[in-house]
Amino acid sequence: MRHVVIFIAAAFCSIASAAPPALTPRHSPVPGGIAVIALTTPSVARPSAHYQSKRVMVIGSPEHWQAIVGIPLETSPGEQTLEITVPNSAPQSVSFTVQAKEYETQRLSISNKRMVDPTAKDLLRIEKETKIIQAALRLFSETDEVPLDFAPPAQGPFSSPFGLRRFFNEQARKPHSGLDLAAPKGAPIKAPAAGNVIAVGNYFFNGNTVILDHGQGLISMYSHMNRINVKEGQHVALGTLLGTVGMTGRVTGPHLHWTISLNDTRVDPMLLFSEQTLAQLSAVNQPAATHNTPTAHE
Repeated sequence: MRHVVIFIAAAFCSIASAAPPALTPRHSPVPGGIAVIALTTPSVARPSAHYQSKRVMVIGSPEHWQAIVGIPLETSPGEQTLEITVPNSAPQSVSFTVQAKEYETQRLSISNKRMVDPTAKDLLRIEKETKIIQAALRLFSETDEVPLDFAPPAQGPFSSPFGLRRFFNEQARKPHSGLDLAAPKGAPIKAPAAGNVIAVGNYFFNGNTVILDHGQGLISMYSHMNRINVKEGQHVALGTLLGTVGMTGRVTGPHLHWTISLNDTRVDPMLLFSEQTLAQLSAVNQPAATHNTPTAHE
């Protein structure tokens, strides 16, 4: 992964610097990516950071705090601002640069017309469910320890990568906000990291779904499941069985749609894989935009 230098506003050049290499999540300051920003001003207490008015994860120690920033897919290339509050100090601003990235286009044919043009009754259900899902994805829970080196939640090739510009029956829809893993119906889905189950439900587009909170605004969502094996409020460890792969909701075949949300921003789940994990997966898990596996709508 190519690392891009973060440029700091001159007035606060002593506050932050570019992230060191070989970190998880991997530094990728592009739309749909993650910026890892080192905060160099010493502070015994954890600084508070906000990006686009949303609370941002800060991890590390008094000698080495880091802001982990999710960048929305719709962000234009150029300078962005991170607001930093250090206890007993005046608020400060840090600038970083978002680089351009182009995502491929995918055109899909959906036989169930309601999944493309929902009825009025469907829209009422969708509105209610969207509020539940959005509330879960916006959650920011205070914790010192956040798991950032994830394992794959299911075994199988990555059939549709993150960020695809999508057309369903030639109608433009939102970009693909997750990563699809092609696996047969009934294949196990395991927690890729420790977390708490904050939502379980059956939703119009997403089908059977589980949402996990990993701490400090890092949320993961698992959609189109066949069976769900966990309950809301349950703590899960790495490798806990969440359920099985299915084809519920808007799909053309069985697969897992895996979403990662960071500071209420959908980001590429691949950035939570270490370089070692990526090397191990490369033989079977090559991203491809040609598979016909539409996923959850947000």
